[in-house]
Amino acid sequence: MFNEVYSKANDFLMRNPGTVAWRLKAHCKVAASHINDDEEVLYAFAAQKGPSALDMVSTHVVVVTDKRLVVAQKRLIFGYFYYSITPDMFNDLTIKMGLIWGRAIIDTIKETVVLSNLSRGALREIETVLSKYMMQKKRSYETGIVENEIEDVDENIKEISVHGEKR
Repeated sequence: MFNEVYSKANDFLMRNPGTVAWRLKAHCKVAASHINDDEEVLYAFAAQKGPSALDMVSTHVVVVTDKRLVVAQKRLIFGYFYYSITPDMFNDLTIKMGLIWGRAIIDTIKETVVLSNLSRGALREIETVLSKYMMQKKRSYETGIVENEIEDVDENIKEISVHGEKR
């Protein structure tokens, strides 16, 4: 599982070199340890968790699985931080573009997760992936959409994870 998470997060950073991220392997190990065997990794990216663009040492890895979002950070000395966002807890997504970097703000029922220091080019890709994913999951809770639609969205997200978003 680690190789898959690390590969997708590293691909994201290669496509978006302006994104600030440190210690990617350590953060990916934490995220991979919390992903269950029955979950499939669809997309992964790295960002700083926090509202300040000056805070460049709080790198977190965000992993989109077929069941939830996993946000993880390995602390410098010992321990780690781990957050899980299930689709039923998701409220809203806000994208803010600044002069150099941008932010993705995930609003949940309990808290707001601010992911900052993202490359300006990465914002559209992140918005597309998270919006498609959350809309699909919310609709499946409400109306019980068919498996084909779920598989189509999952395949689309995997394609974006490998090649980036087509503009």
